[in-house]
Amino acid sequence: MSRRLAQESPEPRPADSAPARRAVVAIGANLGDRADTVARAIAELDRLPLTRVARSADPIETVALTLDGPDAAAPAYLNTVALVDTRLAPSVLLGYLHAIEERHGRAPRSADQARWQDRTLDLDLIAHGDVVCETPALVLPHPRAHERDFVLRPWLAVDPDAVLPGRGRVDALLAALPGSTP
Repeated sequence: MSRRLAQESPEPRPADSAPARRAVVAIGANLGDRADTVARAIAELDRLPLTRVARSADPIETVALTLDGPDAAAPAYLNTVALVDTRLAPSVLLGYLHAIEERHGRAPRSADQARWQDRTLDLDLIAHGDVVCETPALVLPHPRAHERDFVLRPWLAVDPDAVLPGRGRVDALLAALPGSTP
């Protein structure tokens, strides 16, 4: 006869009965019809299983970042943030984000892929509730989100009380960026 731990439920809970968590997805595009791509990506997020888009910010246009810093000669990005309520595990949600990117023409990610290339669509999982994790495939919260005006500004626009786990309030992070105006 096996013994159950007190906190272990007698039967596994179906995924759809798990509590939803608020996840933050950064969306960017600098190739093709950027506005249409961003709008379609948000609609696709809203159609994911066990997920709904709670809010998304108006897109902002930003200068492309390269390894050497901002590059005004590169195609400009259209960036926004979507707040989604999801019952999907972070790794599962990330897999769906990569599939959406691929449907919009982004080549599958590889370990040696340049981080700074132009993109038809870029979806980054910034935060997933208060989850903190670091694996080869996923780091949460996103390790550079606190440095990125194009993530913090739209996030703050849709959630004035937003907090980036482990980093603090988004309004304070944005105010601390050089040359940033909230």
